[in-house]
Formats: sequence, structure tokens, C-alpha cells
Amino acid sequence: MNGRREGRLAGEVPLSAEKTASQLIDQRILDLGDWRGEALARMRALILEADPEMTEEWKWMGTPVWSHHGIVCTGESYKKAVKLTFAKGAKLPDPSGLFNSSLEGNTRRAIDIHEGEKVDARAFKALVKAAVALNGMSAKKR
Repeated sequence: MNGRREGRLAGEVPLSAEKTASQLIDQRILDLGDWRGEALARMRALILEADPEMTEEWKWMGTPVWSHHGIVCTGESYKKAVKLTFAKGAKLPDPSGLFNSSLEGNTRRAIDIHEGEKVDARAFKALVKAAVALNGMSAKKR
């Protein structure tokens, strides 16, 4: 399982018996087969480096999701961008200004990566760690 935990939340449709969430994400990266697959693979690696306890999930008819005490972020691929949407991004400090999409809402924030763009690895991992910490604080309040 490459050190990644597989998870399923209550009420979520189970994965097929043949493939785990991590395997489905691997397949998505391969299927993209271009800069988007490379970008998604790089960001996934940074997410897992930032938090080795991260759970990979596959939700909403084919969206990679990374969770720890709740959703940290999703990884969506579009024709012209790879979008990493942080579930509680509006509450996260972003001193490096990585968030560049979904800025108008009160909850989510996203990072759109376009062909040829690189995201600062250290700043991104700090954002992931902050999201995990925020989820942990919310979990303790329950």
C-alpha cells in the first residue's frame, strides 16, 4: 500500500473489490498521460510527504481525495488545469499566496496549476500540514 492508508467514510459507496483508492488515483495519473498527470503525481507526493498518515480516497464518481480527521483536499483535473481544492481553505494561513482560485467563498480555497507552472513545495506542504492541524482541532471539539 506504499505507506498510504485506505479509508471509507460512513455512507460512502464502497470501492470495487479490484481496486483501492490509491490504485484508482495511480490509474487517473496514468490515464491523464500528459502534464496534468505529472502535476497531479507531484502534488500527491507532496501531500503524502507532508502527512504520512494521510488517507487516500476516491469519491464523487472519480475524484481523488486526501483526508486526515476530515477532508484536506481534492485533486481534480480539467483540460487546462489541475485543481487542488482545500475543504477548509478559507481558514488556512497562506503567506505564500498559493491559493489562486475559489477565493470568493467562505469555506473552500483552491490552487489551479496550469501547464508549465510549478507550486512551491515547501509552502504547499506547510498548507497541507495546516489543513491537517485544523481538521484535528475540529475533531477534538466533537
